[in-house]
Amino acid sequence: MNYDLSGIVDIVYDSRKAKENTAFVCLVGAASDGHDYAKAAYEKGSRLFFAQRELGLPCDAKVVICRDTRIALAEISRQFFAYPDKKLKIIGITGTKGKTTTSNMIAQIINNCGKNAAVIGTNGIYINGEHTPTVNTTPESNELYRTFDKMVKAGCDYCVMEVSSQAVKLNRIHGIEFEIGVFTNLSPDHISDIEHKTYEEYRECKSGLFARSRISVINIDDDDSPYMVEAAKGEVYGISLKKGDFSAENIQKYSTSSVLGMSFMCKNNGVSVELKTSTPGIYSVYNALTVFSVCRLLGFNAVDIAKHLPHCRVNGRFEIVDALPYATFIIDYAHNGISLESVLRTLKEYDPSRLTVLFGSVGERTQMRRKELAEAAAKFADLAIVTSDNPGAEDPETIIDEICLHLGDLPYVRYAEREKAIEYAVNSAVEGDVILLAGKGHETYQLIGKEKVPFCERDILISSANKIGSILNVGVKPNR
Repeated sequence: MNYDLSGIVDIVYDSRKAKENTAFVCLVGAASDGHDYAKAAYEKGSRLFFAQRELGLPCDAKVVICRDTRIALAEISRQFFAYPDKKLKIIGITGTKGKTTTSNMIAQIINNCGKNAAVIGTNGIYINGEHTPTVNTTPESNELYRTFDKMVKAGCDYCVMEVSSQAVKLNRIHGIEFEIGVFTNLSPDHISDIEHKTYEEYRECKSGLFARSRISVINIDDDDSPYMVEAAKGEVYGISLKKGDFSAENIQKYSTSSVLGMSFMCKNNGVSVELKTSTPGIYSVYNALTVFSVCRLLGFNAVDIAKHLPHCRVNGRFEIVDALPYATFIIDYAHNGISLESVLRTLKEYDPSRLTVLFGSVGERTQMRRKELAEAAAKFADLAIVTSDNPGAEDPETIIDEICLHLGDLPYVRYAEREKAIEYAVNSAVEGDVILLAGKGHETYQLIGKEKVPFCERDILISSANKIGSILNVGVKPNR
């Protein structure tokens, strides 16, 4: 549908950004209703409004009544920026785990193969190496089309983006034509009164990507893969450890002084290629299979993909930090029970003398994670350091109390201040320890109340280790 946007210089849905000749879209959110701010936008100069009901504005305001203003926002944004999605090959990745890792690895390989790929996701937006933070894993449709337009102007050929279940539910990806849609896996998460009320709704939203994709790449080992295959409108390719169009054989783990990795043979159309990853565990094999299959389906050479794959790194995803010479510190974004259990199980396979996990749980929502995280720690770790992880407006001590209820016999210490928890992890480390700092990953803030307080886990870890190093007179990596 085409809209009359003549004279419009921008599209906004935040009244604070309204000005003369901007169109204002009234979005209905969980906590606020944009219709209540239409008058404020009018007073700042907006005269074109998109709304789901009458606004009672002066007669010089034009109000377009829409069934769903989120769909309208996507459609007018796409039109305003001259359909930039049609000028890119867009790869969308959805699933509970693996979205950030696979999206960044795909983009890195595309770039290393001589094409220009940008990224949108949890770690932010990357265009030609320039980073822009994002509030949501998948931004609102207006930001998406605005970003696609920037990518086109920057000479990008591809965009690799994470697609959250909320993005589908709230029509953020409405109108986007995906070249490839990817399904990694599915497990219960984001189930709450604020996000998805049921697992079935969560699954249904995830499947929405594949109705918008020309090609679908599906992890057919996942129990929920049939729902994704059924939703797919185009060609479907399966990845699997045993069967499927892309499969893995002869899976082995390997390690060096700075890498805990996996190697395996990837079989496709009767041809086998050896692949290596710089991260451990069976989930790394799935990630590598996904990356290889997507890049092959985009037309890239198998030998080139295999050459670049071991060098792919993703901040905050199983990131080994050179802190102390006698212990191994790992930063990972594992922030729910499934992901934490997966990481801890993998680390256990490398026979650490003691496996310590430092973690907390987000405040105000997804309360079910607290029990899941605690049970994962109790199952595999030798010591838990329970702390804060974006508590928001909720009392951190209350969150920690709920986690500790489910730790069973696992020894633990607790620090509401995450910085003190990290300092304890460093100070108590002994020869052969593996210490996992879980939950923050790439994040450089703590959400406390309604504020994002600067917080870089890596810097705190290095700083604490430097203090130990100076006391013990051992070599420690510089704070960088």
